Amino acid sequence: MTAPGGFAPPVVATAGSADPAAPLVVLLHGRGSHEREILTLAGRLPAGPAYAAVRAPIAEGGGYAWFANRGIGRPVATSLRATTDWFRGWLDAVAPAGRPVVLIGFSGGAAFAGGLLLDDPARYAGAAILSGTLPFDAGVPTTAGRLTGVPVLVAQGEHDTVIPRELLDRTWDYLAGESGATVTARRDPVGHTIAPAALDAVAGWLGARLA
Repeated sequence: MTAPGGFAPPVVATAGSADPAAPLVVLLHGRGSHEREILTLAGRLPAGPAYAAVRAPIAEGGGYAWFANRGIGRPVATSLRATTDWFRGWLDAVAPAGRPVVLIGFSGGAAFAGGLLLDDPARYAGAAILSGTLPFDAGVPTTAGRLTGVPVLVAQGEHDTVIPRELLDRTWDYLAGESGATVTARRDPVGHTIAPAALDAVAGWLGARLA
């Protein structure tokens, strides 16, 4: 059986609450990784929510990717649209309207989380964009006020040489400025990784969102 876009149905690893009404935190891995790797973050995040790590639908580099690229951090618009629709088919089945959903994405998963949020800001209770860029110029709106009032955490490494600095800076400036989001932003003296202090900040931010 195939899901929307011709992709296979999602492979999902879970942790935390098994209550189908519990807030759902969706963990989105980086390019070339997989769901089991990012699920390890759940052990450092608050108890109470259900955690679901979803495997991206495109095989790449021994792992999986969320979209085809036209350059690092620059999704192909048609590919992003197809995987967004695929993801939403899964999400709407497991989290009907009224169940809070928070996105946490790393690297390529951060770009995908940002694309999901920009595509439908009202669907999500917040998003954490970790060591990644928003998907600019990829078919999702990045207009002024698009994320008004939406809680967003952005964490970047000062020494990240994987994501182009231009895109990291553009993401920071948009989220902290014209997007209208309620932003928590931090930069740590690390490369393309999640600093321990940044993960602690994510845990505190998530706890506040779901209190």
